[in-house]
Amino acid sequence: MNVCPHQGVIQYADGWMVTSHDLVTEVALDDQTFSSATSRFLQIPNGLDGQDHDVFRALIDRYLTTERVDQLQEGFTQVATTVVEDAVIKGDIDAVSVGAQFAVGATTTWLGWPKELGDELVDWVHANWKATRSGQLSQTAAVAAWYNSIIDGLVNERVANPRDDVTTELINDTFLGRRLTREEITSILRNWTAGDLGSMALCIGVCMAHLAQDQPLQEELRTGSLTVAGWHSIIDEILRLDDPFIANRRVATKDVTLGGLTIRAGERLYLNWTAANQDDRVFGGYDPHQHADKNLVYGIGRHVCPGRYLASEQLRIFLTTVLSTTAAIVPGQAPPTRAQAPAGGFSQVPLRLEVD
Repeated sequence: MNVCPHQGVIQYADGWMVTSHDLVTEVALDDQTFSSATSRFLQIPNGLDGQDHDVFRALIDRYLTTERVDQLQEGFTQVATTVVEDAVIKGDIDAVSVGAQFAVGATTTWLGWPKELGDELVDWVHANWKATRSGQLSQTAAVAAWYNSIIDGLVNERVANPRDDVTTELINDTFLGRRLTREEITSILRNWTAGDLGSMALCIGVCMAHLAQDQPLQEELRTGSLTVAGWHSIIDEILRLDDPFIANRRVATKDVTLGGLTIRAGERLYLNWTAANQDDRVFGGYDPHQHADKNLVYGIGRHVCPGRYLASEQLRIFLTTVLSTTAAIVPGQAPPTRAQAPAGGFSQVPLRLEVD
């Protein structure tokens, strides 16, 4: 690898890896020079630019308001209680696998999908991780086709027999005076779920691994005195320290100088959120309050994650349920196993859940 003089851009694969906090922020905020339209497939909204992005984002944001997410708290708590009670009975667990169970249950609760679909979705999460790590287009295409078939079935059922759920609402929603196309519906549902199922499991693994190593923080969180905002800031900081969202792609729309290096029009860039969130020129050790305004776990700018509040609430509800059900979360006999790129965090986090 060749590093530019700035030490923030690294020659990587078919383009450049941007690693420093200042340059990642610069690229993410300049969406005219650095386009998010990097895939030949429709990706709503994160693969769109400019006005195209904004109008779809406005549609999607209506489904992810604080008020709508707050209405899901009871359902998420029920899912968390079921998953955690089963984990406590086992005692020795893998936090990532438990996280996948919760992620699937929370997603099906939110979108109104049948609970019986849960096992298939968990299997899909693991297959998707394996296919992504393989780097083989045939494997990634196969798991994408599998997921599309799941969504097609769910959409077809609701077209024939509308239901009182978010998926039916999306199917019947209007966009610029028209109904969404099937391709658009599938893309939105993929954006809401396909990546988030695996990401939520990885986030839970990172958070649980951190708590197992920090008994004082466990006790602080068990007091129940934190506000929702306080919880979110602590979760964000834990994820910043070990960011499971490694990178997003961009493509230069024109020749541009970045960190003293010339990037040519058409060249790809990878925004390394994990490296940026560990830039020691910006961050020190664990400090939720000091680091909050610089934290890039959910991105920054026009393409900041629309589901940030939803994800934060799911994590808060899961972790509060674990802490209220246990006396201690302690490391397992084996150390956590690091996830392989392009995933971050851990692929396995052995832990023991202890009760009184």
